Amino acid sequence: MTRAEWPVELRGVTESIVTTLGPNGRWNVAALGLFAGDPVTARTWGRTRTRRNFEERGDGYVQFSSDPVDFVDAACSIREEDEPILASVDAWTNVEVEAIDRGTEGKTKWVEWALTPTDAVIERRTVPTTNRGYYAVVEATVAASRLDVPDYDPAELHDRIGYFERVVERCGGPREREAFRRLRSHVDLTD
Repeated sequence: MTRAEWPVELRGVTESIVTTLGPNGRWNVAALGLFAGDPVTARTWGRTRTRRNFEERGDGYVQFSSDPVDFVDAACSIREEDEPILASVDAWTNVEVEAIDRGTEGKTKWVEWALTPTDAVIERRTVPTTNRGYYAVVEATVAASRLDVPDYDPAELHDRIGYFERVVERCGGPREREAFRRLRSHVDLTD
């Protein structure tokens, strides 16, 4: 196996988009939290397409994008593409994955994966900015992804999502507002 370096600095938990090749020959697009370390790890929760494709193929493309719409679609919908690399990404890496741990939290089974980069490309260099609306979209998406997990209180998650929606309205730009509109279309946010 040829090893490459990660194309971005990872610290704490870095949210990414991952594409994995499904049995239909299309690339499933999903969100994936990366835990910095050696090795970098990620967890899949439940019987997701990402987990199935990791188990069957052993690889995928981890992508870094500052587009909140692509992130919401990856995290909250079933999205498939003909090509593995999304147009919005700033950098990507092909990774080989290996299951290193399994367990259950509450009633949800998880698998922990070690991710080894084998190829990496920086598509564009950007000057980082801090837009509260963008980060509010990410946090709302994380809360929305837990709405169907029995161990989380739906009322508390709805309150968090509502707070982040107000932040997006106050601090976000057109893409953050569109991302939140998409979040509402993908997820039932009624109590």
